[in-house]
Amino acid sequence: MDKSLKNKRIITVATTGAWPKKENNPNVPLQPEEISEEIYQCWKIGAAVAHVHVRDEEGNDSMKVETFKKVIDLLHTNHPDCDIVLNLTAAGGIANSEEDRMAPFKTLKPEMASFDCGTMNWMHMGIFNNNPDFLRTMGKAMQEAGVKPEIEVFDPGMIHDAAYYLKTGVLTAPMHFQFCMGCAGGITATMEDLVFMKQTLEKVAPGSTWSAFGVGKGAMEIMYAAIAAGGHIRVGMEDNVMYRKGELAESNMQLIARARRVIEEFGCEVATPDEARQILGLK
Repeated sequence: MDKSLKNKRIITVATTGAWPKKENNPNVPLQPEEISEEIYQCWKIGAAVAHVHVRDEEGNDSMKVETFKKVIDLLHTNHPDCDIVLNLTAAGGIANSEEDRMAPFKTLKPEMASFDCGTMNWMHMGIFNNNPDFLRTMGKAMQEAGVKPEIEVFDPGMIHDAAYYLKTGVLTAPMHFQFCMGCAGGITATMEDLVFMKQTLEKVAPGSTWSAFGVGKGAMEIMYAAIAAGGHIRVGMEDNVMYRKGELAESNMQLIARARRVIEEFGCEVATPDEARQILGLK
């Protein structure tokens, strides 16, 4: 990586996710018009990457290609100046079929898509199935589509799995990881566990880049710790509908603005989308 980029920190905005509803926070963007506009407004503040989920008309998780396309088309039509990196989910919720999960990135060919690197018990609700055969299929499909995987890992074992998939050609270097912390069923959102995840990554997949987020009450601890440890960060209402204890977030923009302040007060700089592309090795 260019030495001039060492002090840069990428902010990813996760505007929507699969779970939060208007009853959790009336400001969660659920429909394409809301999602595309918040992505743009977050880009203006400093988000370099947008992790995109969509919902159906009732606000439930969806993997409909047409809805993803509508978000992207609205963004580019209404805001042609916006050069944010688009990172589409390849999960949605935990009940989507394998073909439905891959259809958006195979059809729309974004720069990035999520690659959830292992099966886990999800939030005491059910099984988030990412079996080896599916991961091999999805990894090859991402290579064929020219899409860079954002390797989402919920525990240290998934980092080892990613290293195995790199050796076997399912994934390619340089790899980029998202440490997903604080989800029930996965690793907790504490500074100690973040350090362990970083040490594991450096041992088994040196040369990789990484970002982190904490769900709920762990959000701030992980944001500060990741910036201090040289990583990148993800914020947004997918992960936390609160701004602080007892106070709902007004918008994703409010969360991005705080992330920017923290990065700059720490003495680092917020990466632009083009700088993020260099850091992540995007074409």
